Amino acid sequence: MAAQRGRGAAARRRRERLKAAAAGAAVLLVLLVGSSAPVWPYVVATVVLSTVAAVGWWLWRTDRLVRKGDRLWRRGEAIRAGRRTLAEVDVMTGTEFEDLVARLCRRDGCTEVRRVGGSHDNGADVLGRLPDGRSMVIQCKRYAPSRTIASRELRDLLGARVHFRADVAVFVATTRFSRPSERFAVEHGILAVHRDLFGVWNNGTSLVSLGAVNGQGQGNPSHRTRWKRTYGT
Repeated sequence: MAAQRGRGAAARRRRERLKAAAAGAAVLLVLLVGSSAPVWPYVVATVVLSTVAAVGWWLWRTDRLVRKGDRLWRRGEAIRAGRRTLAEVDVMTGTEFEDLVARLCRRDGCTEVRRVGGSHDNGADVLGRLPDGRSMVIQCKRYAPSRTIASRELRDLLGARVHFRADVAVFVATTRFSRPSERFAVEHGILAVHRDLFGVWNNGTSLVSLGAVNGQGQGNPSHRTRWKRTYGT
């Protein structure tokens, strides 16, 4: 009982001290307002400006964080979609390029897509079906931009189309086609995806829509001259 009474007395003393401190603070505030009336507007202005600055800094920081998060999200989405810059594609291995082509096909709604490239690929690197159900065979060449696709490589793809009984043959390259090989592709119904068309496909255009510009897009003689100056002969 004595201990309880002691604790109760101590609690009462603490409450009394708190009340005294609160009363002292109230009196001090009244004295400050009364004796420093000319200073009070400056105090209020300082508080307001500090609040505005704090809110402005918080909004700026929040905006930066949101923008950073958006950039990271967009980059992640681009990577998940299989997109790469052409400079990144140029340093890929042949297998990595075939995997990229397969991912782009899946992105466009193609089904049963699988990579079959290897030493005994029978002229095919990727097989699958277009969204409309037609079967396709794809040959991939991750060549340096200075090289040119020759007609004989397209003939190998024709053999692969027969071997796999595919409806559509696609030749995807990171360089350009020679004029004879470009004509050969158009004459035999091969979709020739040269470097420029691959860049368009890589950036979101569907594979099927590239058929409308097959045999085009490699430019006039001036364009070829700039190409050679950039990448070499």
